Amino acid sequence: MKRAGVRAAGTRPPLTLALPALLAVAFLTLPLLGILVRTEWGELADHLRSPGTVEALKLSLVVSFWALGLSLVLGVPLAWLLARVPFPGKALVRSLVLLPMVLPPTVGGVALLLAFGRRGLLGPWFESTFDITFPFHTSGAVIAATFVAMPFLVISLEGALGGLRPRYEETAASLGASPVRVFFTVTLPMVAPGLIAGAALTWARALGEFGATITFAGNLPGTTQTLPLQVYLLLQDEPEAATSVSLLLLAIAMGVLIALRGRWTGTPSDRRPRPAPEAGPEEPAPVPSASAAPVAPEGTRHWALHAEVTGFTRLTLDADPGTTIAVVGPNGAGKTTLLRALLGLTPRAHADLRLGEEDVTALPPHRRHVAWVPQDGALFPHMSALANTAYGLRAQGVARAEARHEAQTWLDRLGVGPLAHRRPPQLSGGQAQRVALARALAARPRLLVLDEPLAALDQTTRAHVRHTLRTHLADFGGVCLIVTHDPVEAVSLADRVLVLDEGRALQDAAPVEVTRHPRSPWVARMLGRNAWPGTATPEGLALDGGGTLVATDPPPPGTPALAIVAPESVSVHREKPTGSPRNVWPGTVREITASGSRLRVLIISDRAPDLVAEITPQSAAELGLADGVSVWTSVKATEATIVPL
Repeated sequence: MKRAGVRAAGTRPPLTLALPALLAVAFLTLPLLGILVRTEWGELADHLRSPGTVEALKLSLVVSFWALGLSLVLGVPLAWLLARVPFPGKALVRSLVLLPMVLPPTVGGVALLLAFGRRGLLGPWFESTFDITFPFHTSGAVIAATFVAMPFLVISLEGALGGLRPRYEETAASLGASPVRVFFTVTLPMVAPGLIAGAALTWARALGEFGATITFAGNLPGTTQTLPLQVYLLLQDEPEAATSVSLLLLAIAMGVLIALRGRWTGTPSDRRPRPAPEAGPEEPAPVPSASAAPVAPEGTRHWALHAEVTGFTRLTLDADPGTTIAVVGPNGAGKTTLLRALLGLTPRAHADLRLGEEDVTALPPHRRHVAWVPQDGALFPHMSALANTAYGLRAQGVARAEARHEAQTWLDRLGVGPLAHRRPPQLSGGQAQRVALARALAARPRLLVLDEPLAALDQTTRAHVRHTLRTHLADFGGVCLIVTHDPVEAVSLADRVLVLDEGRALQDAAPVEVTRHPRSPWVARMLGRNAWPGTATPEGLALDGGGTLVATDPPPPGTPALAIVAPESVSVHREKPTGSPRNVWPGTVREITASGSRLRVLIISDRAPDLVAEITPQSAAELGLADGVSVWTSVKATEATIVPL
């Protein structure tokens, strides 16, 4: 075993790169060593305790903390604007933010003087209106320090906000939180590392500001003479004292960098969560009883749905209270766009939405009462499971104690009550999904939208969570839409299945009807069927992929239709069959996969579309099936179902 710290063979850096790198390190280190070597250590304490140095240090702290405060008040909204809001001229604004970082400080001081000086653009107005004169005043030093230091905060925080995926903020809005509440309770806590890093760098830069300060605010002892200016004056008369004060500033700067190193400089996605506790297989949640139901809000608890969706996704959707609709279709069909249109979160589609008797079309997302559970749950990682579940109630003005009590009731109903104190990184996948569902239901929504809520779970956990979800949807007084790619979810959870393709509704019917007569090749294949589009003929279907399928009771000739053939209805032979089959094609085995106790065989042919046959392992052995083996397939005309499109 290779010992830790031993460099692996072949990783030695090339000399042509290593040598300049070492010279760079030496170049950066030697000036700092010069301060350490030239410091009069015996007189260090006396130099730092001198009245002028103490006064300059106090003033530097006052100026730097005021500059930090101004940077937070002005820079945090600016960083959010740059990271979250598209607007014309954003590149120019970002360049203006970066400009003080590359501008010579003395030029910055001149610019401030021409803007806020007594003869500047705004200086006379401040003086006549507020009797404030910035030059030769402490406020001028604060402005100068803020001008050169605030970009560090803006750039650092913008990067952190850019690394925070918007789904957390969108989920919070769907729970009823206003944009301001979302910003302070979700966004800022999740970008705290970037904010802290930016604040520390901003403070350190403000503490060391020199050029803009002396040019704009002057160098008055006790008023604008900060510690860097004190070093400048001491260097002329007392170089030993200047070296001691420089060492103090160097120590402060190094302290800030050491504190930041590897701890606060990452984006939200870089934060390492605490490991989840080891746990065995999850037990199914207990079936809720009526006595365990939370107290319902006053007024009606039943909300019908009517939506006219336009844009990329175009359809009309009506549903009675208590209806669950499974939304299925291939990738890019418009499923998630539909959900986001109902939430009011996308410009790709617009929904004229009515819930019950209220038209919510013009309302912002946080006032629509449409709760969203994204695929990964989007639990807020800085909150416990209980705080997550109570979030929607608190956003709607419910008192803290009542909100936490109702949240605990919902967690108990979904079987995760004992985990209320845990944070999301300490929950398993199934537990997190239950908490996310509890959070959405606790928010008292009128419309519940679930975007593949079970996709990330293993089969055992998925079955348990599906049982829990089905139990609680039975008592839900609104309408629920579930995007899914799982036919079991669509059949077991939904009252209706809405099939989308390219933003259009191909089918909206009961699960049993969609299962028996799917009108989409994708849905048929999702259900495990062979699906071949074509055009009806007197004898059956002329397939789009080539070949002809003979079927009983075909639709009128010329009708676009879909042929559905179950894999178990496809017979596989080594020799060309004779007898009753009307559809016989040669082919080649390309893939054999297990499906429960049976095998699914993919067979390709140049005389018919690819098809899947389902046979027993014993039959596969008797036929000697393997990849590349030539076979014949047959389908009886009575086994083919033709569905008009």
